[in-house]
Amino acid sequence: MTTTPTSSWTPERIEALLALPLPELMWQAQQTHRAHFDPTAVQLSSLLSIKTGGCPEDCGYCPQSAHHDVGVKADKLMDADLVLANAQAAKDAGASRFCMGAAWREPKDRDIDKVAAIVEGVKAMGLETCMTLGMLNARQAQRLADAGLDYYNHNLDTSPEFYGSIITTRTYQERLDTLHVVREAGMHVCCGGIVGMGESRRDRAGLLAQLAGLDPYPESVPINSLVRVAGTPLEDAPDLDPFEFVRTVAAARITMPKAWVRLSAGRKELGDGIQALCFLAGANSIFYGDTLLVTGNADVDADRALFVRLGLRATGQQAAPTAMAPAPHRVIPMQTAH
Repeated sequence: MTTTPTSSWTPERIEALLALPLPELMWQAQQTHRAHFDPTAVQLSSLLSIKTGGCPEDCGYCPQSAHHDVGVKADKLMDADLVLANAQAAKDAGASRFCMGAAWREPKDRDIDKVAAIVEGVKAMGLETCMTLGMLNARQAQRLADAGLDYYNHNLDTSPEFYGSIITTRTYQERLDTLHVVREAGMHVCCGGIVGMGESRRDRAGLLAQLAGLDPYPESVPINSLVRVAGTPLEDAPDLDPFEFVRTVAAARITMPKAWVRLSAGRKELGDGIQALCFLAGANSIFYGDTLLVTGNADVDADRALFVRLGLRATGQQAAPTAMAPAPHRVIPMQTAH
């Protein structure tokens, strides 16, 4: 995978795309979406924090950072049996992909052996697997690939120019390096960013240019809306116009036509109307379940009701989803960026 932009989608071109009248932008996004996907189908992913808090990174949005006093307790890696119980509950509720996040800067080799065993157990259930564990080296990436990990999530968060305003403990290039070893190991890449951190439209264009310029571009692109958490540096970030979020989703669809574009953190706060516009703009994946890593998510029953109202269906399901099983799990307010 090339980790420098190679496509013709420059920040300037994408900024011009974002500036189009919304009906025109939506029309282009819908045409692109329909050329590659069933516009009524949405992929469901469930996300679990398997190691919460105590992260040495200083990401300004993240309540799991040890730099921020938000009351999140640092825990050890969750017991494998408990992770598998949560995976089964997610599958029973209709999810087709189970995503697991650990608040590490980078895992140790002994951690990789433990999470590889978890991957094998989740895969045995018939679920797709995704993990976000921080930075990886080539050996660790290959170990996870050999265990059957389908996707590795490692977000770029924002544009290279704005990145230093949000994070100082990890460079942009280090993020690109991890994406490279993940791709070289044969795994799919899950990579997106966060909007609403005080960045400009040009910064959102710059993020999308970086993503679209990866060769190949990510198969999965999570678009997070900032969840402002008291005690983090971004707790007072200015409100983002929700239509700007819709525009970002539409531009992601146009610039990465075959990717799964996922509505991720902050979806609960968007409301049904903006979510519906996002689906029209080409979003075709959501994080599904009442909680994300450490933040609340849209209610499962509300999601099902919205799907009925919009005439949407979950992909990969053989039957209607059952009620969410009451397996114990922990989650915290968090963006899905690592």
